[in-house]
Amino acid sequence: MDALTKLGLSKGTKLLIIHADDAGLSHAENSATIAALKAGTVNSYSIMTTCPWFKEVADFALEKDEFDYGVHLTLTCEWKNYKWGPILSKTEVPSLVNSQGNFYSSRDDFKKHATAEDVKRELHAQIEKAYDLGLNPTHLDSHMYTLGLKSEFLEAYKEIGAEYKLPVFLNRQLIEDCGLNADQCLNERDFVIDNVVLGDYEVFKNGGLYDFYDSSLDKLVEGVNIVLIHPAFDTQEMQGVTIEHPNFGSEWRQIDYDYFTSQKCKQKIIDNGIQLITWKEIKSVLY
Repeated sequence: MDALTKLGLSKGTKLLIIHADDAGLSHAENSATIAALKAGTVNSYSIMTTCPWFKEVADFALEKDEFDYGVHLTLTCEWKNYKWGPILSKTEVPSLVNSQGNFYSSRDDFKKHATAEDVKRELHAQIEKAYDLGLNPTHLDSHMYTLGLKSEFLEAYKEIGAEYKLPVFLNRQLIEDCGLNADQCLNERDFVIDNVVLGDYEVFKNGGLYDFYDSSLDKLVEGVNIVLIHPAFDTQEMQGVTIEHPNFGSEWRQIDYDYFTSQKCKQKIIDNGIQLITWKEIKSVLY
């Protein structure tokens, strides 16, 4: 059964979640995410409970619970000088950490070392940290889509979603890009996002992100679409976090904020007959 049928909607309907990843990463990320939500087009975000700026965005979520937010399940740390590790101690999840006790920087190293047992333990800890603070997340998603790298990780992700009665972000293309066979990993019970829009580094490098987002909104398919963005203000702090990492770096994140809070973006949504949908609405159908 496809997503529209599960939602009780007719063929041809174009649904969209504009989703801000990485809240909790830094103050610049939190500030831009909050401002983007208040601007009225970005309608979803997810929180990294492992990161130093988690408390700031969690306080916002507790105060403004009308906004959609999930737990951004995090098992890697890709930045050169800005590091974090698991909620659990390195002795509890030894396969998830390097010699300094931090998460691995790359998906390849994570895939090589991580065990499904340690992944499950850490995912539970990250979700429980959110609940312990009083948060009420609407969904679960995966930082760098690391949970798509092995079938046992993906199964753990789906099982934990069912356990907490939270939809998990699943998409065939993201799964295939991780090297798995989506046909073997997905079943009729799964709620699968039909289409994911994510900027490309070459497009960014050539100054084409604005045009890419314009074109993507013009070409949205029927079903449930999600645009993944990473809004942050291009401050000295954010430049330090993303140093020597222009892919999803500080400049890119400022562009994400600027485009998705613009009147042009709002008008594109109207002109293309796009309906915004939230994870809350999806959750209400599934659970």
